[in-house]
Amino acid sequence: MNEYDVLIAGSGVAGLYAALNFAPEVRVLVLSKRELTLCNSFLAQGGIAAVVDKTNDDYRLHIADTLIAGGYKNDLRSLEILVNEGPEDVLRLGKEMGVNFDRDEAQHISMTLEGGHSRRRILHHKDSTGREITQKLLSAAQSKPNIDFLENTYLASLTPADGGFWAGLLMNGEHRYLSCSYCILCTGGIGRVYPYTTNSAIATGDGITLAYELGARIKNLHLVQFHPTAFAAKHGRERFLISEAVRGEGAVLLNCKGERFMQGYDERGELAPRDVVSRCIIKESIRTGSEDFYLDITHRGEEFIRQRFPMIYERCLEEGVDITRDRIPVFPCQHYLMGGIDVNVYGDTTVDRLYAAGECSHTGVHGLNRLASNSLLEALVFARRCTYDISRRMRHEDSGVTATQPPAPSGKRVLAQGHRTAIRRIMQRAWFVTPDYQAVQEGLAEATAIIEKLKGDDYTLTPDYIEAKSIATVCTLLLNEVVEKNNLSK
Repeated sequence: MNEYDVLIAGSGVAGLYAALNFAPEVRVLVLSKRELTLCNSFLAQGGIAAVVDKTNDDYRLHIADTLIAGGYKNDLRSLEILVNEGPEDVLRLGKEMGVNFDRDEAQHISMTLEGGHSRRRILHHKDSTGREITQKLLSAAQSKPNIDFLENTYLASLTPADGGFWAGLLMNGEHRYLSCSYCILCTGGIGRVYPYTTNSAIATGDGITLAYELGARIKNLHLVQFHPTAFAAKHGRERFLISEAVRGEGAVLLNCKGERFMQGYDERGELAPRDVVSRCIIKESIRTGSEDFYLDITHRGEEFIRQRFPMIYERCLEEGVDITRDRIPVFPCQHYLMGGIDVNVYGDTTVDRLYAAGECSHTGVHGLNRLASNSLLEALVFARRCTYDISRRMRHEDSGVTATQPPAPSGKRVLAQGHRTAIRRIMQRAWFVTPDYQAVQEGLAEATAIIEKLKGDDYTLTPDYIEAKSIATVCTLLLNEVVEKNNLSK
């Protein structure tokens, strides 16, 4: 008998929804690297896309929009599952979890429009949908006696054994092992591989690195989405997002001269898919010789703006920008990862008993570029499908790690600073909106030397070491993919 039936690494929407979908007799442990609410899910603003209005929308339209945004490189089977099963999961959030989606005067769910969508199908809670969903899922999960939580706990290692895994945990500087029958990685994206990102501080690719070290197939890490409208702050690495929904409600993009320019590049204008808008901004930046760009929604009026976008309004005020009167300074930055740990339609990886869901996974639903507000939907649908497969296996398989636990880590050297900064510099130069293939080759050589040093020297196991190794691993895997796909010499 293992200490837990299922270990879930990550307390975002994917991790929490997976935990809630297990039967009451299944013993579940949810790990959070920092506090429980520090995750990318919590930061999601715009909403969640789903065909819940069958009168004015259709599953086939949602599939078509996702295919267009993804360059028709989407996995069609996974996409059909996402779009057809997703509405039930989304409506369940309101009915069973108490998620308070915005409603109109007739008390119908209010839906907005975002870039790349042909219909209004984005359910939302003001401009803090991710926070609302995460808080309600967390409250529900904390009420379940079969679900335990550990905060400020790093999943430092996973050692396969017959019947499950030995999981090495690092908590407040102390290392310990526990056993589990199955593990679901819901560790989020790779934003902190870049100097500027909309991601939270936990997004260092730890789950992808763990899966890779176990031999899992990692696919399409080079498919990185750069959001076109991150707030162009003067200081700090974390860029808060100016949601796609702001453009969906009529905001226009302006260049340094205060001129609209998107129609000159794409007939869809400001509502073109994210990758298109980001590339157009870079082209316009080169044309004008300036990186000054603005989003302007002032014409919608103060009452509408403060009611519809209260969080963005308050956050911009903190930066000295009143969005009811002022233009919002914006510029593209890293936002999302379409690739990751390759999984089947039940979240199963190529490593036995190891599953993955959410942004760290690669289901193939997004293709080359994620359609706005499909991320929370993917997290729900495929996290639930992980639980189906694990529950099925639990009915038919014996579980219980019988092997003795591995030896405790015994590193002696303290990791010096600077490795993460070097990786971020490499990534921003080599693999931003417009790639630099010479920088890719040079960066791969430098990143490879860094990862060899991190793995070769006898370093003490610390949070800094875990994260430095993770972002260096992700960087080398990603750039190596680019080299191989473009037939570049290493």
